[in-house]
Amino acid sequence: MSKQSQFEFQDIQDVPLADALGERYLAYALSTITSRSLPDGRDGLKPVHRRLLFAMRQLRLDPSAGFKKCARVVGDVMGKFHPHGDQAIYDAMVRMAQEFSVRYPLVEGQGNFGNIDGDNAAAMRYTEARLTEYALAMLEGIDEDTVDFRDNYDGTEEEPVVLPASVPNLLANGASGIAVGMATSIPPHNLHELCDALLHLIKFPNATHAKLVEMIPGPDFPTGGVLVESREAIAEAYATGRGSFRLRARWTEEKLKHGLYQIVVTEMPYQTQKGRLVEKIADLLNARKLPLLADIRDESAEDIRLVLEPKNRTVPAEMLMESLFRHSELETRIGLNMNVLDGGKLPTVMNLRTVLRAFLDHRHVVLKRRTAHRIDKIEHRLEILAGYLIAYAKLDEIIRVIREEDHPKQVMMERWKLTDVQAEAILNMRLRALRKLEEIEIKQEFDALTAELKDLKKLLKDEERRWSVIADQVRDVRKRFGHTAEGGQRRTEIGDVPTAVIVPMEAMIDREPITVICSEKGWIRAVRGHLADMSDLKFKEGDRGRFALQAQTPDKLIAFGTNGRFYTVTCDKLPGGRGHGEPLRLIMDLGNDQDIVALMVHRPGRKLLVASSDGRGFVVPEDEVIAQTRAGRQVLNVSGGIEAQVCMPAEGDTVAVVGENRKLLIFPLSELPEMSRGRGVLLQRYKDGGLSDATVFTWEDGLTWRAGERTRTETGLDDWVGKRSQAGRVVPKGFSSANRFS
Repeated sequence: MSKQSQFEFQDIQDVPLADALGERYLAYALSTITSRSLPDGRDGLKPVHRRLLFAMRQLRLDPSAGFKKCARVVGDVMGKFHPHGDQAIYDAMVRMAQEFSVRYPLVEGQGNFGNIDGDNAAAMRYTEARLTEYALAMLEGIDEDTVDFRDNYDGTEEEPVVLPASVPNLLANGASGIAVGMATSIPPHNLHELCDALLHLIKFPNATHAKLVEMIPGPDFPTGGVLVESREAIAEAYATGRGSFRLRARWTEEKLKHGLYQIVVTEMPYQTQKGRLVEKIADLLNARKLPLLADIRDESAEDIRLVLEPKNRTVPAEMLMESLFRHSELETRIGLNMNVLDGGKLPTVMNLRTVLRAFLDHRHVVLKRRTAHRIDKIEHRLEILAGYLIAYAKLDEIIRVIREEDHPKQVMMERWKLTDVQAEAILNMRLRALRKLEEIEIKQEFDALTAELKDLKKLLKDEERRWSVIADQVRDVRKRFGHTAEGGQRRTEIGDVPTAVIVPMEAMIDREPITVICSEKGWIRAVRGHLADMSDLKFKEGDRGRFALQAQTPDKLIAFGTNGRFYTVTCDKLPGGRGHGEPLRLIMDLGNDQDIVALMVHRPGRKLLVASSDGRGFVVPEDEVIAQTRAGRQVLNVSGGIEAQVCMPAEGDTVAVVGENRKLLIFPLSELPEMSRGRGVLLQRYKDGGLSDATVFTWEDGLTWRAGERTRTETGLDDWVGKRSQAGRVVPKGFSSANRFS
């Protein structure tokens, strides 16, 4: 092997793959967390936003200056500070200019910067931008040694580690981002309310979260809307730094002629694209999932105006909106996860007070550094002014030294004890500065700077006074961007938690008359309309009709199985009338060894009589048998060879029971207990066999049963009246040969 080859391979080390991957992935994760995804807790900015503002300041794009092409700004940012792709930089810049994305825009855009419909901004070569007053407040004092600077990626430039940020931007504009294994989501807030909380925290450093939440009742989104989260949930979210906020669109009801009305949506939930929302609601309409809504149209111009037409004027507006809130993005949840870089280094989930405290501590550091920088500047200026005053006192001698000496600077420093800075300043003086008036102005400046220097040194030693200065700065920010400024008023209404407007399922389904047909073998279907003649219905070979029920599509169908379970299905989910339908067992989890005892349309408030083959039963409220799952609800407990035998409406005052031994017993309905589940009580006692049928009737109307094709009603029933659980007597002459009442 050559010497060159030995040199090339001599530094190779054997490292386990897991260790190598872990080390490199950790480095990548840390870079993503600290340099891309999470905002700094002090200025609320990610590196790309901070670099954009700094580059635009270098380009002198102040609010009073003209606009420059966004391509120029993006090029400078990418070339000097952020080499991660021009499109990513431009997207960040566009968002900083969108009034519907950020509460207080940092960039003033000229051209197409997108809209709330979800349309993208024009290409960067077509758009122009400059800084806003709010952005200047973020950069205020950056040239006065208020923050640290670091080398850029190639060491040719310097960039700020953090901005001075005289405004609490982290909460004012919010932030969102997804890092490796962690994320952040902070909604925007009202700056006036933030300043009130900051002033209170300066005065009372141990203020409670409850007091701070009184001043900051919730987020303030740029698109407005109505915050309908409970006060307790808001306070809990701010206290822990994690939670969510329920936000709804703002809407009004407009009255029309002839008692009609329409709903107009004027404000959208935050980050909801109007165009996409309209498309989704239209799709729901086509899928017939919004039966209360007739139409939607977008009449928006500069202001949002989304018109919703109800299907009919009897539909309450609140019920219509509740259905839309449930099915569309007219209601959204905005997450709160205040995971930020504490001091620009450590990811930390902060609560409301610690976020405000981090901003105040940053402003305190900025004030101390700015004061120290000003002191250095004043001391340097006073040194020069002191030299000027010596020059005026020794003017003739200094002129002579300058004219005659070969090294006048050194001579002056030795003769009049001047510093190098003073001697250099004297040598650079212009002749016009030698007039008497200039000497007076220098003395005045010297006295003023001396007084200012004394005051600034006192400020550095007095912490209480420094916090007073910071409070004055916060008041100035509140005056510039608060409620009295344009656009500073709160936009999001703090509403109450909405009362539960119950939208019944019946209202969500188009109401149409149907006839439910179920065969003896359990094939079920729903035929449109209420059929009077069933003779034309066709069934599978060897099958025939068993149940025929007239209903409406929103109705619920309840089935009682021989296993004592009740099953529920909405009529609109039944198969159509074409063909033979579908097996009922596929719609509900009914076992192959079980059969249907009864099938009926649910009537709220009604009561049912249920009984098993061993003669036990009870009365159950029909509202308590509704099942929420396919597995049904167990109501009548049966076991062994015993099965559920009877289920019928308990409409009347008397119960009639007939056994397989053809004995009939009649007793008052009041003797049966009302239960929601159980075996029940003994209805009739049997020596052999079991229960054949049972019914409930009104004593005055008499007992009715079918005998062949005819129906017979018997009123003279005294001989069969007894007490519950007796054996009864043989049925009267002419009773059904099938030993059943129906």
